[in-house]
Amino acid sequence: MLTELLEDFWAIREKNVIKIKELKEQGRKVVGIYCTFCPNELVIAAGAIPVGLCGTRDEPIAAAEETLPRNLCPLIKSSYGFAVTDTCPFFFFSDLIVGETTCDGKKKMFEIMGELKPVHVMQLPNLKGDGLYFQLWVDEIRRLRARLERELCAGISDEALWEAIDLVNRETRAVKEICDLNRQDPPALNGLELLAVVWSKGFSADRSGVVDMLVRLKEALVERQFQAAAGKSCCCPGPGREATSVPQWSRPRVLLTGCPVGLGSEKVVRLVEEKGGAVVAMENCTGYKTLELETGREHDDPIVALAHKYIRIPCSCMSPNQYRLELLERMIADFNPCAVVDLTWQACHTYNIEAYAVERLAAEKGLPYLHLETDYSASDREALKVRIEALLEMAR
Repeated sequence: MLTELLEDFWAIREKNVIKIKELKEQGRKVVGIYCTFCPNELVIAAGAIPVGLCGTRDEPIAAAEETLPRNLCPLIKSSYGFAVTDTCPFFFFSDLIVGETTCDGKKKMFEIMGELKPVHVMQLPNLKGDGLYFQLWVDEIRRLRARLERELCAGISDEALWEAIDLVNRETRAVKEICDLNRQDPPALNGLELLAVVWSKGFSADRSGVVDMLVRLKEALVERQFQAAAGKSCCCPGPGREATSVPQWSRPRVLLTGCPVGLGSEKVVRLVEEKGGAVVAMENCTGYKTLELETGREHDDPIVALAHKYIRIPCSCMSPNQYRLELLERMIADFNPCAVVDLTWQACHTYNIEAYAVERLAAEKGLPYLHLETDYSASDREALKVRIEALLEMAR
């Protein structure tokens, strides 16, 4: 049962290519999204399907480098490479692309991408709080609402928006409950399984169905933990879980933070697990970063309510970004890691600079810390292995 549930998450992307194609033929619209700052609730309320588009594979980067600088972030190059080579079915099906100004590289790349598809770029304030910056963000969400209504030929009522908000809140809670199971020892999921669950859900055409999948997965994981508690036996191999002689409970627990990670760009997660560590939590955008954030009902205007939620996302583009450190401190207390790995994709300057503060926090908590700056290629795998192995030896 559990193996089948995990396989369903690994297969979401492939299965939904077919499903979205069928829905497109029936008249449904698709909106491609590149960042967690884009309110999925608006897309859902418009009757459209939101899909994640961030490139997480190395293969299309060569094509992107024919236009983009080689020393650009691999996430940006991969994203553009998929688009320009027309090898991403979700980009192909998208009627509108929503970008954001989280970094200068993405902002300028979206200008070029606009030659391929209609692109709407949200202007993100770099400061949180009330006043002028918050009002700018409210206006940006209203501007997106108007663009969606125009491009999708669909009205977005407040009632439909509140319903979408409730759905996304339920999904957020369900994902967080699964992630929180890794607070236990042994963890409920290994790093690759955890990544498959939190990353793959963004490709589903049926968000209610995903919530149901998450609930069933949590129930199965709780049952497995209950059965394994006495013997502390290793779980049976499944998708993303190789047979190993190293029991899960004896592995050094690792907290991963930094840039977004997806299936295809999971080499650091994979290397940590191969060298005997256990990635028990990920603070990255594709992980825990947004799971404490839900849209509240204390505001009458759903747009204002959404603005309060999304402006709090602790992305490194925010300055200052104290919430990220507060979140990491809570995660260290809750997930009890033995070490912290901070991943920075090459040319991501904001996360690279924030590594200073993250390293200081890890030192204050007495945890070994490793900052890795890399890209999507396999060229530095051996060097990464050596550094990760040394970190895990310190953590034992």
